[in-house]
Amino acid sequence: MKTIIEPFKIKMVEPIRYTTRKEREEILKGAHYNLFMVKAEDILLDLLTDSGTAAMSASQWAGIMLGDESYAGSRSFFRFENQIKKITGLKHVIPTHQGRAAEHILFSLLGGKGKVIPNNTHFDTTRANVEFSGAEAVDLYIDEGRIPSVDHPFKGNMDLGKLEDLIKRVGSDRIPLAMVTITNNSGGGQPVSLANIRGMKEILSRHAIPLFIDACRFAENSYFIKLREDGYGDKSVLEIAQEIFSYADGCTMSAKKDGLANMGGFLALNDDVLAERARTHLILTEGFPTYGGLAGRDMEAIVVGLEEALDEHYLEYRLASARYLGKKLRQAGFDIFEPPGAHAIYIDAQALLPHIPPTQYPGQALVAEMYLEAGIRAVEIGSVMFGRRDQESGQEKPADLELVRLAIPRRVYTQSHVDFLAEALQNVYDRKDAIKGMKITHETQYLRHFTAKFERVE
Repeated sequence: MKTIIEPFKIKMVEPIRYTTRKEREEILKGAHYNLFMVKAEDILLDLLTDSGTAAMSASQWAGIMLGDESYAGSRSFFRFENQIKKITGLKHVIPTHQGRAAEHILFSLLGGKGKVIPNNTHFDTTRANVEFSGAEAVDLYIDEGRIPSVDHPFKGNMDLGKLEDLIKRVGSDRIPLAMVTITNNSGGGQPVSLANIRGMKEILSRHAIPLFIDACRFAENSYFIKLREDGYGDKSVLEIAQEIFSYADGCTMSAKKDGLANMGGFLALNDDVLAERARTHLILTEGFPTYGGLAGRDMEAIVVGLEEALDEHYLEYRLASARYLGKKLRQAGFDIFEPPGAHAIYIDAQALLPHIPPTQYPGQALVAEMYLEAGIRAVEIGSVMFGRRDQESGQEKPADLELVRLAIPRRVYTQSHVDFLAEALQNVYDRKDAIKGMKITHETQYLRHFTAKFERVE
């Protein structure tokens, strides 16, 4: 069949609110042109993130009723632990309220001043937790990943030559771990190949450096490997995922992505001593080791979600949804990050708005214009999120790319929503030359994009 349908039926619906252009102008001005500050009830199509925004299944809701809320030794934890061990094979499973809590524990223990943490590309909370510890976050993605228009099956790959060079330059004693983010969220949601992961492991093993995986979208990455990497077409997605994790010494995960849950995450490790230290830190900041920052019902939802995320009919639909949106945007004239990933489509905002320099945040300008057009919320992934301002001079170093991410919540929107989105964005494209840049009027030191305030540049 040429048409790929949603592999589910809609059992419950939530109404969405329509607003007028005049209302949206006032709402956006009141939010200081930062879409994070706009109330969800004032959004028509919410593509801000795919994190925690999934529609849970009937089986997940049923599982919630089985949640064991015991403070210690909850049976829900042991189901949670067994499911994660089945997929990852990692020895110790430590529940957290979401992925950034797992990152905070990990880098509080292994980070610190003088340390260097390589990754293909750190996403925002990972980078912030690394830098908050005093360590340096270094991105080592391949050159193809820096050019949105280039077509490459695994643009999320780490450049292994750059990894070797970094180890040689700073010394292995300064690198407590290396990470790889699958799929590479900051780099257009692009997958990482198993050959690349094996290559990382071989290099790191020679220098006794552990490999950790940011596993938020491990199922989507595994399905890309099945489709694109030689020798894996006959493997199940679970088998591919298990091979990925076989090369890892640990992982962090936000289960709000490929866990298909609205809240939750975990840190998984093989090192006994590090796991004991992590559990001690967990007790101080999250909770007892058999619940961490989660209710038993959350763990039950994640148990089911991790299984459903590996279903190949679901993954086929998931990738097809992104391809469909990408095709619609290309037809409208947009340059997008090629090839389409699974969880989002990334618009090349700099290519669309060449008259707006990176220091005037073309991605943020586009995000604001999309909201004004039709109540659409997206997120800038460019110099607002990843630019660096010198604290002394006030000068800013722009990010490598100026992107706008349209993240697709799992099992939430239909083809009609996407068609409406494409029509709205066509109108934005048609007036692109009139869009003005932005300036920041207030920002914080870390993760400024969440709370920054903006004004238009006249």
